Amino acid sequence: MNNQIQSLYNKAAKAERLIIGLMSGTSMDGLDIALCAVEGSGLDTEIKILHFKTGDYTVDFREQIKAIFSKREVDLQLVCLMNEYIANVHAALINEALQEWGYESQQIDFIASHGQTIFHAPKSLHQLENYPNGTLQIGDGDHLAVKTGIITLSDFRQKHLAAGGEGAPLAVYGDYLIFSKKGEDRIMLNIGGIANFTYLPGVLDAAQIFSTDVGPGNTLMDQYMQKHFNRFYDKNASVAKQGDCNQQLLKALLDCDFFDLDFPKTTGPELFNLSYLENAQQVSETSDLKPEDVMATLCHFSASGIADAIHKCFGEEAKPHIFTSGGGMHNPLLIELLKIKLPQATFLTTDDLEINPDAKEAVLFAILANETLCGEPINFGNRQGVPSVCMGKISLPA
Repeated sequence: MNNQIQSLYNKAAKAERLIIGLMSGTSMDGLDIALCAVEGSGLDTEIKILHFKTGDYTVDFREQIKAIFSKREVDLQLVCLMNEYIANVHAALINEALQEWGYESQQIDFIASHGQTIFHAPKSLHQLENYPNGTLQIGDGDHLAVKTGIITLSDFRQKHLAAGGEGAPLAVYGDYLIFSKKGEDRIMLNIGGIANFTYLPGVLDAAQIFSTDVGPGNTLMDQYMQKHFNRFYDKNASVAKQGDCNQQLLKALLDCDFFDLDFPKTTGPELFNLSYLENAQQVSETSDLKPEDVMATLCHFSASGIADAIHKCFGEEAKPHIFTSGGGMHNPLLIELLKIKLPQATFLTTDDLEINPDAKEAVLFAILANETLCGEPINFGNRQGVPSVCMGKISLPA
């Protein structure tokens, strides 16, 4: 047997595995690195975050990603080169983190890498009859494995597509395993660039669980701040709090076919971008709004998309426990608006479940890798968009 295959087998058979989960989202603020100790699999999974940090991206690196991000026409040579370059940068950030935490690469069993999404194209968005759902994450797993010396699982979303899903969101698979609680209906709300949630029924029936994107989280607000204020994001909603929501613009923003699609569904900055905002301003004749009013309205837009989706799924009188994570949970105005729009809900964060909210998505990919190595597909029933599969391609260090 090939020595690397033997090593893979031995590591997967360990009672406890050390897995590094990686996440680099559409906000492109850095690489989330979560070193996790994982035992068991399936509903018996036990996971503990040993260390977590976000490896910062340089301004130049972020701009290089933006040059090929969410654009239908790009420099194909640059896409090719960035696939390798992103992996090399991520490997360097992992090696730096391990040195900082006092670990040798030989002590780590696996890396679970999401990669960097550069384009997401579900059929509901591209509407090309003869083409399937598509998505593309770059940051090659072989380069990560070789540069770190650690067996790497990557490219998780492709199996989801191949089995009939849209490639996103994948949170349902990990959320079910570590956050379900008998007798308590839970909504795991992640507010990243795009907002999504997983519904976890208290009856613990996997066939009732689903995960869906609901619309923009931070992406439009971040894009607007970068263009008009030269800031990466609206820290503490300081700009949005100075403005007023414009109802005409809000109505135009909400007038989109995406919001009428059935659940589960996916979207991305390919739809919700500054061109989308500019079109809504033209339609509503609000192109002369003060920037602060635009930011306030965008915050209301994100809150409305989230709250409307929860009402649509569970009714006006539902009383779920909503556990927030992602960058949007740090936006006080957005959270305040959600509490107003969802007065029956109890708002918590994944900190209340002993998982750092900022680390949650990286941890979820560690769980996905663990299931591929040690578990088996969860039976979510025969439902569109939630295939019962394990995900991730395996790259060996040598």
